[in-house]
Amino acid sequence: MKPRNYWTPLDLTVGSMFVALMAVGANITSIAPFMVIGGVPITLQTFFAILSGLILGSRLGALSMFTYMVLGLTGVPVFAQFKGGAAILLSPTFGFIVSFILIAYVAGKMVEKKRSFPRYISAALVAMVINYIFGTNWMYAAYIFWFDAPEGLTYKMVWYWMVFPLPKDIILSTCAGVVAYRLEKRLIARSNFRKIQNTA
Repeated sequence: MKPRNYWTPLDLTVGSMFVALMAVGANITSIAPFMVIGGVPITLQTFFAILSGLILGSRLGALSMFTYMVLGLTGVPVFAQFKGGAAILLSPTFGFIVSFILIAYVAGKMVEKKRSFPRYISAALVAMVINYIFGTNWMYAAYIFWFDAPEGLTYKMVWYWMVFPLPKDIILSTCAGVVAYRLEKRLIARSNFRKIQNTA
C-alpha cells in the first residue's frame, strides 16, 4: 500500500487532538497536583508523543508533534511550566521536544508493519529509548556549548540525572503501548479513521 500524500479533515482533526493532549500532558500537575512526587512533576509528554505515533501512524503522528513544537516556539504556552517562545530553543531540554517528532514517527512506523500486541509494546519502548538518547545528548551538548553548565558537569553526570525519571517513563511507555493496542482492536480498526487510511 502506497502512503497517502495528503491528509483528510478527519486526519487533521485527530492530529490536532494530540497537539492539545501534549499541552495538557506537559502541565498535568497544574490539574492534578498529586502527580508531583518528591518535588518532581510527572509529565505525560513522552506518553502522548508515543501514543500519537502508535495511533495516528508515522507521518501524521510526526506532523502532530511538529505542530506542537512550532506552536510552542511561536509563543503559545504549551510547553512544561506553561512556557513558550523562541527562547526555548536554547534550553538544555529542548532536545526532548525535538525528539517527540522522531519517536512518534518511529513508533508509528513499527506498528504499521505489524499490529500485534508485542509490536506495540516494543515500539513504545524503542521510542522511549530514542527519546532518552536524543534528549540527553542534546542536553549535554547544550551545557557544553551554549548554556551555563553546573560546576563539574560530566557526560556521566547528565545520564545519572536521567536515572530518576526512567522507571516512570518505562511504565508510561508500556502503558502507551497497551492503550494504543486496545484502542486499535476495539475501536480504531473499525472506525472511519482507519478505513480512510486503508483505502486511500
